[in-house]
Amino acid sequence: MSDLTLILLAAGSSSRFQMDIKKQWLRINHQPLWYFVAQNLEKTQKFSKIIIVASNEDIEFMKNYADYSFVQGGSTRQQSLKNALEAVESEFVLVSDIARACISNAFLERIIASAGKADSITPYLKVTDTIVYENETIDREKVKRIQTPQLSRSSALSQALQTEEEFTDESSAIVANGGSREFILGDEDAHKITYIVDLNNISCLSAPSSDTLSGNGFDVHAFDSKGEMWLGGVKIESDFGFLAHSDGDVALHSLIDALLGAAGMGDIGMLFPDNDDAFKGIDSKELLRIVVSKLYSFGFIIVNVDITIAAQKPRIGKYKLQMRRVIAEILTIDMSRVNVKATTTEKLGFVGREEGVAVTSNANLKYFNWKKIG
Repeated sequence: MSDLTLILLAAGSSSRFQMDIKKQWLRINHQPLWYFVAQNLEKTQKFSKIIIVASNEDIEFMKNYADYSFVQGGSTRQQSLKNALEAVESEFVLVSDIARACISNAFLERIIASAGKADSITPYLKVTDTIVYENETIDREKVKRIQTPQLSRSSALSQALQTEEEFTDESSAIVANGGSREFILGDEDAHKITYIVDLNNISCLSAPSSDTLSGNGFDVHAFDSKGEMWLGGVKIESDFGFLAHSDGDVALHSLIDALLGAAGMGDIGMLFPDNDDAFKGIDSKELLRIVVSKLYSFGFIIVNVDITIAAQKPRIGKYKLQMRRVIAEILTIDMSRVNVKATTTEKLGFVGREEGVAVTSNANLKYFNWKKIG
């Protein structure tokens, strides 16, 4: 079916998942869940366009994986869907949540085969348990458990969502607006990931890769005759500071670049540009905390870091242990996995001329292994 757009909703905060990681970034081998789902659906069906709806910060990282259309989500599922529909030009649209991870080829083909029979093609599951509503037992034969994906006429869905009333699925909005709905039998294996325990029911997902991801960082800062000196998150006794947009902590800046490099997330200048007044004079420990939070939410675990500080002056030997403590606390790893080394350049170069400090860092990451806790 060539006149069909796929919309995958991935803008949620995963609050019910109750983990630091967003469920859209659970890894299946090396693939994040949102990409795994999109790839699987794309293998079965040729879509005229694939739209991924996500938060703005996720979109920037998602672009490194695929050349799909990305749309910023809203505060609700319905608003996210409305945003995506503005980019739809096809007659039909298939909408699903990335949390519906295991959609079989046969299930998808059944949905698409029914296109045009109604404004909404809606898969459902029968209810086998007794159903009680407000102390009244009701006929379970009249109860349906609604699933996604749902296939809709794009125009009917767009019109149905022009309301302040919130709907939990597309078909309910379309029917409330006077449209038609065709039910088809769903798939018991198409479970949705809402809570961490739901991972036990998702048979199609393999474990994340156990590869170690390595990155390196390098930064330099010249001395400034005024200001305080901060290095490795620690205040250094000195009559001068660093010339910089932030507090100039060259060690933490180098470390940030190493962490971002290992994750494939660009560099410090992309996240914290030096022409943005929001970061003027900022404590670099806060920048590192932001990066660490992003790493964990995107499904990475920090294994260890190694930092080498090249400085003719000041002498920093007595500060190294304190640096390790501060950095370990921010990275939420054991201090034994944070190494800080110091060296001079034998009076060679700008470091040797006592004009500034240079730092190199290395960081190793792994993927969060959800298989061990699901």
